[in-house]
Amino acid sequence: MARSVSVSTLKAKALGIVDEVASRGEAVIITKRNRPVARLVPMEEPATLLGSVTFLVGEDELLEPTGERWDAEPGAG
Repeated sequence: MARSVSVSTLKAKALGIVDEVASRGEAVIITKRNRPVARLVPMEEPATLLGSVTFLVGEDELLEPTGERWDAEPGAG
């Protein structure tokens, strides 16, 4: 279960709590009057764009010509 801290504790020790969440990789529940109001969670590593695209097409297809003519300027052609 995630650790919980009060809003007043968070206010006093925010930097340490943020460092703890980042290093341990565990969420902290923020409470106000003993009721959960927020969750502080560690960041996830963003997915690379290449990794997101390669499941749709092979890497060799990413730079393959389409065979279609197109103009980069609006209204041209």
